[in-house]
Amino acid sequence: MARAMARAIPFSMKPTFSKPRFLSFSQTHFRANPYLKSSSISGLLWAGNDLSNAGGWRVFRAPGMSVSCDGGGGFGGGERGYKRTRRFETSKKNLKLDVKILIEEGLPNDPEVLSIAEMLRLNAPMAMKLAFDGLKTSDYKTRDTTIHDVAKFKTIELSLLLCNDEFIRKLNKDWRDEDHATDVLSMSQHIPGLKLPILMLGDIVISVETAARQAEERGHILLDEIRILLVHGLLHLLGFDHELSEEAEAEMELEEELLLKNLGWEGKGLIKSACDAANDGSLHVHDTDDRKKEGSLRFYRPKFKYIFCDMDGTLLNSKSQISSANVNALREASSRGVQVVIATGKARSGAMDILKTVDLVGRYGIVSESSPGVFLQGLLVYGIQGREIFRRNLDPNFCREVFSYSLEHQIALVAFCGDRCLTLFDHPLVDSLHSVYHEPKAEVMPSADQLLAAAEVQKLVFLDTTERVETTIRPYWSEAAGNHASVVQAIPYMLEIVPHGTSKGNGVELLLGHLGVSADEIMAIGDGENDIEMLKLANLGVALSNGSEKTKAVADVIGLSNDEHGVADAIYRYAF
Repeated sequence: MARAMARAIPFSMKPTFSKPRFLSFSQTHFRANPYLKSSSISGLLWAGNDLSNAGGWRVFRAPGMSVSCDGGGGFGGGERGYKRTRRFETSKKNLKLDVKILIEEGLPNDPEVLSIAEMLRLNAPMAMKLAFDGLKTSDYKTRDTTIHDVAKFKTIELSLLLCNDEFIRKLNKDWRDEDHATDVLSMSQHIPGLKLPILMLGDIVISVETAARQAEERGHILLDEIRILLVHGLLHLLGFDHELSEEAEAEMELEEELLLKNLGWEGKGLIKSACDAANDGSLHVHDTDDRKKEGSLRFYRPKFKYIFCDMDGTLLNSKSQISSANVNALREASSRGVQVVIATGKARSGAMDILKTVDLVGRYGIVSESSPGVFLQGLLVYGIQGREIFRRNLDPNFCREVFSYSLEHQIALVAFCGDRCLTLFDHPLVDSLHSVYHEPKAEVMPSADQLLAAAEVQKLVFLDTTERVETTIRPYWSEAAGNHASVVQAIPYMLEIVPHGTSKGNGVELLLGHLGVSADEIMAIGDGENDIEMLKLANLGVALSNGSEKTKAVADVIGLSNDEHGVADAIYRYAF
C-alpha cells in the first residue's frame, strides 16, 4: 500500500505499480513511479472544468472522464463525471483549505450517504489541520518528507470521492491490474519542486459499500468507518507508507491512532483493525466475481425497472420450494424500486399459494390480486390493479379430442381454467400438482361435456413418466394438435397443450405495452422452453444452468442453477 501518482499522464499510458501487500480486504493503495505524471480525479477536476451550482451541491462534468472507468489507459471514455460536490473552505493565517466532497454518479441518493457527505465537509478540514500540525511538531523516521512546510502555500486542495465497490474495483483493475474492490485508494497530486501557491494534495476514494461491511464487522457505524478511511488515506498523501517496513507500519499505525484520538472519532486505526482481523482469523478473502452481496444493493442504482421471473425450475428449487436467499434478493430488489413480475405456467392462485408461505404475497410482496403478472404460459395476463387484460382459450371441440385420448389411454390430464383445475378421473400425478406444485386442487368432473360447460379451458396438461411423455405423448400431440394448439414443456414428466402461438413472451410483451414499459427496461429469468421467447424479448435474458439446452442457447447469460439460488445470484450480479 502506498501513495500514488503525480499529475497528467496521457490516457494512452499506464503507470507500472509494485504489487501491494494485503493486510486485509482493506488498505490498498497503488504505487507509481514518482516521476511519472498521471491522470486522477482532482487532476481533471481542478483543470478548469465546469462547476455549476445545483441546489447547494456542485455538479461536476468532466470532459474526457468516464465514470465507469472503461476507457483505455485510465479515465478514458465519454462525457461523464460525479454528481453532487460541495466545497469547504477555511482560512487561518492566509492558509485556505479547499476540500471537495464528491459522490460518484452510480451511488443512489441514499439519505445516510448524503448525511455523511455533509458531515465530511467539516470533518476533512479538521483532520487535515491536525495532520499538518503533526508534521511541524513531530519527527518521523520513515515518512516521505516531500511535503514538509505547508505554511508556504496559500491554498491546500483535497478531493474526497464516495463510491461503491463496482467503481473502486474498476479503478483497481484499470490502474493496478487487481480485479477486486478495496475500501480506500489514495492518489497524490503533489509535484515536488514545482513552485506553486497551491498544494494539490490529491484524491481519496472510499467505497461506501466496503466501508459499510467493515463497520458492521468492527462494531461501529458507517460514519466512523469512513472517518477511519479518511484518516488513513490522508496520511498516505502526507508521505506515510506502512508497506515500506515494520517500522514504517508502526509509525503510521501510531499516527492513525493519535489523529483519531485527537479528533474524538470512534474506532481503531485501519492498520490496527486489519492486524486484529488477521490475528483472530477473520482476514477477508477477496471476492473476484461481480456478484453484489446481500444487503448491498442500497449502494447501486437498478439497471432495470422490471424483472420478469419464472417459477418452476427457476424461482423454485428442485423440491418446489423457494430459498431464503431468493426471498431476500426479491425483497431487496423490490425495496430498491425494481418491480418483480411473475411470469409462469402456473395459475395465479397457485403462484400466490406458494409465495404466501414466504410472505411475498400482498401489498408488500411481489404478487397479489392487484399486481401485474403473466400466468398459464401467457394465456392469462393481469395488468394495473390486477385487472385482467388478456385471456385466450382452447377450442372446446379440440379439448374433447384430448379428453378422449386421456380416457382411452388412462393418461392423467388436467384442464387449467383460470384459478380452477378440472380433471376427468383421480390419479396420483394429478394430486401432485396440488401437493407438490401448489396448483389449485383438481376437481373431478363426470364427463368432458360437463367439464366444458363448467369453465373455459386455457391449457391442458398431461402427466406421465418422463420416458412416456418424450417417446409417446409429445410426438403424438405435436402432430395431432395441427393448427389448433401447440405443445410446450417446462417439466420433464408434464406436457402442456396451449392455443397455437401462445408464449410467455407474447404475454410479457402485451403487459409491457399496457404498462408503457419498453423491453430495454426489463430483465427476465427462466429455465424452460416456455421461457425462450421471454428471454429473447428482454434486454437481459438469464437462463439458469439447470434449464433446457434450447433455452440456454438463446439467453444472454447462463446463471447458477435453481438449487444454487440462481435468481438471487442473477439479481445481485446483473440487476444493479
